[in-house]
Amino acid sequence: MYRVSPFKEYLADLRTRILRIAIVVAFITIFCMTFGIDYFYLSGYEIPLPYPNPVKNIATQLIHTMSENLLPKNVKLIQFTPQGAFVTQLYVAALLGMILAIPVVVREMVRFVGPALYQSEKAIIKKVTLPSLVLFTIGCLFSYFIVIPYTVDFLYKYGESIGVNTFFNISEFIPFIMQFLLVFGLSYQLPIIMYAITQFKIVKPIFWRNNLRYVIIILVIFAAVITPDGSGITMWFVAAPMLLLYFAGMMITKWQIKS
Repeated sequence: MYRVSPFKEYLADLRTRILRIAIVVAFITIFCMTFGIDYFYLSGYEIPLPYPNPVKNIATQLIHTMSENLLPKNVKLIQFTPQGAFVTQLYVAALLGMILAIPVVVREMVRFVGPALYQSEKAIIKKVTLPSLVLFTIGCLFSYFIVIPYTVDFLYKYGESIGVNTFFNISEFIPFIMQFLLVFGLSYQLPIIMYAITQFKIVKPIFWRNNLRYVIIILVIFAAVITPDGSGITMWFVAAPMLLLYFAGMMITKWQIKS
């Protein structure tokens, strides 16, 4: 009797889980492109609810919000190609789809690798899932309200100082903002990564303290690379929180894990 090899079974299982993730991402993306959010009065309360509106959809509303909050005064978004605004909306909707599908991605990946993990390792993954999402949100919020406004304003004033009329291309400005948010959200996973690596016994807690000097150099270089302005101040908006997160991760691994 013919029997499917374990490797083929793993591939089939992986394909099924990737397909589920892709369906969820596609559904959220389509939803963000075809529905908007508006306020409706129900029983005397103003409640935000989705409603079909392909023109003023969720992606468009998010772009408007970012433009209002992050663009300097007297600066407008323009598009250089007829499809520029639409492609940007699709980009934002797809990115929202990937971000909002993170719980599904985590669930499917954990279930895929679950049979190969010990119960203690499964417990570690469950333990760090919620803190990881919280830190991702904090990183995005810090970037949105502090780092990005300062960076955009600096770049605008730099152009203004040499007499340049500033217009931002929507196809470049919005992806720039979204990428900044993603970088900060992911970089704030540092203490979670440190904790997980130590819990899986890849390194000992003392490893993080012994390599502190190298980490400081790496984080400063990383901050200098991802910040687009030359003021040096924005760089420390990135490096300083990450250093604090590293110290937090170092303390957590020391308290929670015995060497």
